[in-house]
Amino acid sequence: MLLPFATDGGSGAGGFVGPNIGEFFPPVVLFADTPFELNRLMLIRVITTLVIVLVFWLGTRNLKIVPGRGQSIIEWGLDFVRVGIAEDLLGKKDGRRFLPILTTFFFMILAMNLTGAVPGFNLAGTSVIGVPLLLAAIAYVTWIYAGLRKHPGKFLRNALFPPGVPWYFYIIVTPIEILSTFIVRPVTHVLRLLMNMIVGHILLVLFFLATSFFFIEAPGFFKLFGVGTLALGFAFTLFELLVAVLQAYIFTILTAVYIQLALADEH
Repeated sequence: MLLPFATDGGSGAGGFVGPNIGEFFPPVVLFADTPFELNRLMLIRVITTLVIVLVFWLGTRNLKIVPGRGQSIIEWGLDFVRVGIAEDLLGKKDGRRFLPILTTFFFMILAMNLTGAVPGFNLAGTSVIGVPLLLAAIAYVTWIYAGLRKHPGKFLRNALFPPGVPWYFYIIVTPIEILSTFIVRPVTHVLRLLMNMIVGHILLVLFFLATSFFFIEAPGFFKLFGVGTLALGFAFTLFELLVAVLQAYIFTILTAVYIQLALADEH
């Protein structure tokens, strides 16, 4: 994390320093100057992935007809994705078919989003473009595959040349369809998740750095402003937890919507 103040040329003059882009590119902490070097963000991603695997392994290794507390929580989470997203949008057959990828998206994004509010981590695993870009690319390939598999002869044709449109309008319609469906859609899928996590992190860092500055550096009466920034920091932490859940849900449900559109009989 950044320090709440900085010295000015060694003169001892303090000043508030807000968050900057360097927050998202921390220094290397392991295996420096090798192909396997890791910084704090990469460690967060590795640890989060291991935690997800461990939680699901512990929750499902001893499945019982009458589930215990751990199994109940796991089953509730899996049913939320299965019933509330996959089967609701895709139906039972296609919902079960695409359930593994939708479940992976939801829990991976949720866990990596939540690390932004975990003390010691303080940085979401999805706040740098690598993970959102990878997941959006997988979603992109999946819905195109679904469309080509279901409608091999007409998926791309109908996507680029919508039926019922006079042929001379295709000069305008086709470039718009290429841009909106095959370029804008995956780009917005990436940016929606990425930018929410970036903004959330910057706000939290700003409030807590300001709190530290007011309590430690500010003179006299100005220290009282630290109470306000601390309260805002706490409120935005709760809001960030809500955003973490919502973004996992939105990314997953949009993936399901795109697959549904690819499978639709209109193609």
